[in-house]
Amino acid sequence: METRQTAGILSQVALLALCAAGAAHADAIPGTWQKHQFSFVSMSFTSTYSCDGLADKLKLLLIAAGARADAKASGICTRDFGRPDKLAQADLTFYTLVPDADGKTADGARTPGQWKPVTLAVRSPRELGLGDCELVDQFRAQVLPLFATRAVTSQTTCVPHQESGSNINLKFESFAALPTQPPTRAAN
Repeated sequence: METRQTAGILSQVALLALCAAGAAHADAIPGTWQKHQFSFVSMSFTSTYSCDGLADKLKLLLIAAGARADAKASGICTRDFGRPDKLAQADLTFYTLVPDADGKTADGARTPGQWKPVTLAVRSPRELGLGDCELVDQFRAQVLPLFATRAVTSQTTCVPHQESGSNINLKFESFAALPTQPPTRAAN
C-alpha cells in the first residue's frame, strides 16, 4: 500500500513540475540565432590586459549578456601569452538570439526565447572587478548593439588611471534562449 501512495505522490509532484515548467515557458517567443564576428581592441587606461586575459573577460561578458554558450573569444597576442599589453586584442565569434517578427525562418529552425534582465556591476558576474570599468563601457558601446536588447540604462562612470570614483552599473534586457530543463526520470 505504501509503494502505491509513494508512486501516486511522485506522479503528482512530476505533474506539478511539468505544469510549472509550462507556465514558465508560456511567454516564450520564437527566435533565430544570428552569428557575429567582431575584432575587439582594448582601449583601457586603468587596467592592462594580456591577450588571453582580455579574451577570458570578453567571453564572460558575452555569456552574461545572453550570447549562446559556445561563444568564442580568441586573444591576438603581440607579446607572449600572459604578458600585459596596452593594445590587447581579441577576435569574437558568437551567436545572439533575435526574436522572429513573423515566427518563420528560412530553414524552419526556431529557438524559444524570452527577455531576461541583465545587470553588469562589480562582482556581477563574480569575476568582474572595478578595474574592468572601461572594458565594460567599451563592451556596451561596441558589442552590446549586436544583441537584441531593450531598456538599456548605463550609470557606469570610469575615471581613467584610477579605480576610486569609478562605478560599473549597466542594466538591460536581452533576448535570450530559454534555459533547458534536464530530462526527468519517470516514476516506476
